[in-house]
Amino acid sequence: MHPSPSGLSRRRLLSSAALSGAGLPSWMPRLAFRSEASGPSRDVLVCLFQRGGMDGLSAVVPYEEPRYFELRPQIAFRAPKAGDASAIIPLDAQFGLAPALSGLKSIWDDGHLAVVHATGSPHGSRSHFEAMGYMERGTAGDKGLSTGWLGRHLDASAGDGDTPFRAIGFGSGLPMSLRGPFPAASLRSIAEFHLKGREDELARFKRDLEALWCGDDWLSEDTRATFEALAMLEKANPLQYQPANGATYPATDLGQGLKQIAQLIKADLGLEVACIDIGGWDTHVNQVWVNNDPNRGMMYNLLQKLDQAIMAFYRDLGQRFVDPGVTLVTMSEFGRRVAQNAGNGTDHGEGSCMFVVSGAANRGVHTDWPGLEPEDLALGEDLAITVDYRDVLGELLVGRMGNGRLDRIFPGYAPRMRGVVRHRADAPDPSDGSAGGRALQVYLPFVGNR
Repeated sequence: MHPSPSGLSRRRLLSSAALSGAGLPSWMPRLAFRSEASGPSRDVLVCLFQRGGMDGLSAVVPYEEPRYFELRPQIAFRAPKAGDASAIIPLDAQFGLAPALSGLKSIWDDGHLAVVHATGSPHGSRSHFEAMGYMERGTAGDKGLSTGWLGRHLDASAGDGDTPFRAIGFGSGLPMSLRGPFPAASLRSIAEFHLKGREDELARFKRDLEALWCGDDWLSEDTRATFEALAMLEKANPLQYQPANGATYPATDLGQGLKQIAQLIKADLGLEVACIDIGGWDTHVNQVWVNNDPNRGMMYNLLQKLDQAIMAFYRDLGQRFVDPGVTLVTMSEFGRRVAQNAGNGTDHGEGSCMFVVSGAANRGVHTDWPGLEPEDLALGEDLAITVDYRDVLGELLVGRMGNGRLDRIFPGYAPRMRGVVRHRADAPDPSDGSAGGRALQVYLPFVGNR
C-alpha cells in the first residue's frame, strides 16, 4: 500500500493500533458514547482537581475560632468587618470565604453553592503522587485498582447510543480518574483537535483517513466515529465562540479550559463528564509575602484565579446550570496543617474543603466540624477528616448522574448521602442500600444582610 500525501499508511495505523491496544491509534481521539435516552436525566459533571494540597482553612475560614488566628499570626485572613472588602466574607455565624472568593459568594447568594468542610481521603499519605492516585482511583490506601472512579462510573452507566464525547479530560494526558474500560478523550484544547485552526490541514487529514479506512472492518467503524466527532466539534469552533451573559474568562489555563468545556456543553455533543486541573497549591512558603498582608501572596492569588474562572463558567452557562443541569465539584489530594510554618506557608496536612456549584446545590456549609483545639486535631497538627470525599462524589453520582451502582464505583466503601445536593426525581437508590446514612450538620447562611 502506498502512503497518503501526509505520510500515513494503513499498515502504519494498524501497527500503532496494535501497540496501543485500542481500536484507534493512541494519537487519534479516543471516543466514548452516550445513550440518547439518558441525556436529559443527568447533569454534566465537571471535576476540578486542585493539585498540590489546597489549604481549606484559607479558602473557607472558621472565623469564630480564636485558634485560627492564634496559629496563623501572619497568614490568617482578617476577621469579617462590615464594609471591609479585604476581610473574610461571612457565609454564616461560623464560616466565611477568603476575600478573594467574591465570585463564589455571588454564586452562594444565588443559592447554587454548597461547601463541604473537614473533608478528604482517609489514606494517611503526605505524598502528592500517592495521595492523588488514591483519590483518583476512589480508594483509600489501596493501589490494587488500575481504573479511576469516573472510569468505573462511565462503565457502570454505559448506554448503547452513538453520540461521541461522553467524557473529556483537559490537559496533557488522560486523568487517572477517567481511566477504565470505557474510553474517554484527552484534549489540550479544541483548537488542537481542529489542527490548530488550519481548516486546509483538517480537510486533508480527513481525506487521507477516508482513503485509508474505507472498508467494513471494526477499525473502519471507529474511524467513522472519529469523522463524526470532527464534524461535531466544528459546532464548537473556539475562534467563533462568544461567552454569554457578559462572562469574561481569565487568560489562565483553568479559565480557558472551563471556557472550552462550556463550549462543548453548549454544542450539545453529549458531554457528561469533564475533568480539569489547577496546580500550584503546594504552598509551603509565601502564602503571604508583603508586610504580612494576607491579601498579597500566593494563597490569595491562587484563590482569585480559581474564583474568576469558576464565576465566568457559571455566568456563561447561566440557566443551563439549572436546566438540564450542570454540577462542578472541586477536590484536592489533602489539606494543610493548621499552624503556619516559618516560611509564611503551611505544610502537608489532612482535612480540606470541597466546593459544589450546582443548580441543585443545597446551600450551606456541610460538615461534622471537628474544631481546632489541640485535642481535636489529627496527629496533633491537622484539621481532622470527618467527611469522606467519596460521600460527596457518591451523592453526585446517585442524585445528579443517575448512577446507583456505587458498589462498582467505590468498591469496599458505601458512601453516605449527606444532603449536599437535591436529587433528581428519578434518581436511583444505590444498589448496596447505602442511600441512607447520617446527614451532616449544615451551617445555614445568614437571613438578611450582615
